[in-house]
Order: sequence, then C-alpha cells, then structure tokens
Amino acid sequence: MSVDSAPQANGGAANEGAANEGAATGGAPQSARSRWARGPARRAWQVIAGHKVISGSVAVFAVAAIAISIATTGSGQNQPPPQPAAAFSLPALGAPGQHVSLRQYTGKPVIINFWASWCSPCQQETPLLASWYKQQHGKVVLLGLDENDSATAAEKFAHAKGVTYPLGFDPNVTVAPGYGVDALPQTFFLNAKHQIVDHVIGAVTTASLDKGLALMDSPS
Repeated sequence: MSVDSAPQANGGAANEGAANEGAATGGAPQSARSRWARGPARRAWQVIAGHKVISGSVAVFAVAAIAISIATTGSGQNQPPPQPAAAFSLPALGAPGQHVSLRQYTGKPVIINFWASWCSPCQQETPLLASWYKQQHGKVVLLGLDENDSATAAEKFAHAKGVTYPLGFDPNVTVAPGYGVDALPQTFFLNAKHQIVDHVIGAVTTASLDKGLALMDSPS
C-alpha cells in the first residue's frame, strides 16, 4: 500500500469503504515514502514536481468528474446506498496506553481525516480543521489518522497546528487501504450508522466541511 500527497482538488463520493481493522505500532522508514512515489499513488494522481504541481489535464478531469457526480446525484436515479466505513483501532498519538477506534463512537456521526506531517497540503489544511473543530464546541466527532509517519514528527506537527481532536497513529498504513486512500490528505464523513456519505480528496475547505456535516446529520 502506498500513500502520496493528494492534489488540491475536492470531490464528494458516497461509495467508499471496506472492512479493515487493526492496530499499528512502530515507525515507518523514509525509504517507504520513496517507494510510494513510484507506486499506484503516483500513477493515480499524476502528481509532479514534488507533489506541488498538477497537470492541466488532470485538473480539467477532476472538475469534469465532480460535475458529472453532481449531475448524477441531482437526477436521484439508481443511486447506490452509502457504504459502511472500515472499522479500525489505533494507538492514540501522544497518549501511551490509549487507543482511537471507530467503535468508540458507535451511534454517532464521525469525520475521519487521513494526514501526515510530511504531507504538504496538510500544512494548510490542519490549522483550518483544528480551528473549525474548536468552533463546534464538542458537537462534532473528528478523528485524525496519521499515516506513514514518525511519532516525534507527528506530535510536533499536531502541537504546532493547534490540534485538539483525537489522533490515531498508523505508521505502517494499516487503515488507509480499507478506505481506498493512496494520497493525502483525504477526509471521510460518516453518518450515525458509520456509512460514508461524503468524501473529500485533497485539503478540505470550510464549505466542504459544512457540506459534509449537513450530509452526516441528514436522516437516512
């Protein structure tokens, strides 16, 4: 499994998810990220120039895909049901002996954000998420899953960005495959039944957070 930096494009989807549960400990070597750059994530997102530039054709394709998705959703015909989110249990970052799991929030809507300290888009996204979460005053469950990272770098990053929501530590990338994640950051919005009702690829915005929140709270 490989995870790269995702391009700066957001999109909604309600057909993600698979079963994959497990806890991970330990660190991920730098060489792993080098292998990832040659793996499926590189081909899938066509990210070039150190993950900072997206080709024009990819950007156009992303916009077209989003437009098609919106048009299809508006038709209300043959829409697949939301898919269940993959269960997971991970060590809590910076909290020895504690864990972050989806089961802890049974019956509650949940937002899951996949990130890493080395992820360039996460540098801008994480402060926004941290600020937005604080504004919710505990009304929203937001879980950050740190992928292919070292505990030291991840804790330093989270502290610098003002993160106060729970963080799961996944250095060996055990959870990401179950969500089809091969580029960072990505964010999933789950309803109270823990079905995926929205999915953002790339850095979230306030607008995409509000949209996902509304879908999470909608009766199913």
